[in-house]
Amino acid sequence: MAIECSGRPRGEGGTDGSGMPDAPPSLPAVPLLALACGSSVATVYFAQPLLGTLGERFAFGPALLGAVVAITQAGYAAGLLLLVPLGDLIDRRRLVTGQLGLLALALLAAGLAPGGAALLAALAVVGLLAVVAQTMVATAAALAPPARRGRAVGTVTGGIVTGILLARAVAGVLADLAGWRAVYLVSAGVTAVLALLLRRALPAAVRRTGEREASYGRLVASTVALFVRHPALRLRGALALLVFAAFGTLWSGMAQPLSGPPWSLSPTAIGAFGLAGAAGAVAAGAAGRWNDRGLARRTTGAGLALLLLSWLPIGLAGRSLWALAAGAVLLDFAVQAVHVTSQTVIHAVRPEAGSRIIGGYMVFYSAGSGIGALGSSLAHAAGGWPLVTALGAAFGLAALLLWATVLRTAPDPAPAPSAG
Repeated sequence: MAIECSGRPRGEGGTDGSGMPDAPPSLPAVPLLALACGSSVATVYFAQPLLGTLGERFAFGPALLGAVVAITQAGYAAGLLLLVPLGDLIDRRRLVTGQLGLLALALLAAGLAPGGAALLAALAVVGLLAVVAQTMVATAAALAPPARRGRAVGTVTGGIVTGILLARAVAGVLADLAGWRAVYLVSAGVTAVLALLLRRALPAAVRRTGEREASYGRLVASTVALFVRHPALRLRGALALLVFAAFGTLWSGMAQPLSGPPWSLSPTAIGAFGLAGAAGAVAAGAAGRWNDRGLARRTTGAGLALLLLSWLPIGLAGRSLWALAAGAVLLDFAVQAVHVTSQTVIHAVRPEAGSRIIGGYMVFYSAGSGIGALGSSLAHAAGGWPLVTALGAAFGLAALLLWATVLRTAPDPAPAPSAG
């Protein structure tokens, strides 16, 4: 198949069959991609420590608070299906910077929202455009040599994890200092700056002629076809749904018990709990290295077992904040270890369709996060924190049983050979 280059960057050669240059990205590109991924995906999680504040400001009832997070996740799921496939069709540099610019405008609209309906609409658009983070993950994976792909994905995913953690802490601090609107207005400015920096740092795309001539409709349809055709994609997607349902149950459900008696914490204090999960960023980098060594199955199994065990200390949140923090550390470490492993595994199925595969996989992620957010609100309204804990543990147990019965016998793509 013919290959066309649109402005080959200095020092780069041919391609590795993924439609991107075979040389690794320039030195500042990977850290900048990680920073931009973290900043983008953080916008989906800003509302979590602010749920109490937003509920009072816009008269959202307790059962409706989960909808604030769920509607953002719904927009994210739509973007994964409709926008991420464009990374296999057009110049990724143009796509990434364009989406970041539009995301900045959506964040501005959220920060200036005059009422609850306007806020929810703006947050849905924020979720839709925040999927640019997944396009950047696919870009990093395609730019890296096969033997270093796991580490590249781990580095960028580590940025996403850090962004999720800092989203809660920063949102809490800004809300206490300048009001909840400042959270979205400041993020709009940061996003615009990152769009400009990435336009200079990212290399020009190398596209296959066949991909360029393919229609957008065919690319979207092919995302579904890829998951129908490859069992590894379906299984890893189902696992992502359950793992992130557990993740969403904790982080979306945490604000309600912590903002009320006996703790009555401020948004800053609630957001600071996100820092307790900093182990997730460590897990992201480690999981990438373990995958490059051929340990994807062991990493998956160990991560799922740890996910289930994490709910034991989390269940003690009503008695000890230290127990809740310890459980959050274990849960975030487990979730990100499984998540990075799965992304690296599925990218190896069809590297030339990396954007579509990661986008399709992340639909399961987004659906799981939304289910967890809604489920935690309903569970807390019905039975308080004990029922929330039971729901999260049930998701963790289901994920472990799925791996034990299906994933261990499913063929994962072989890891790339190590260089040297």
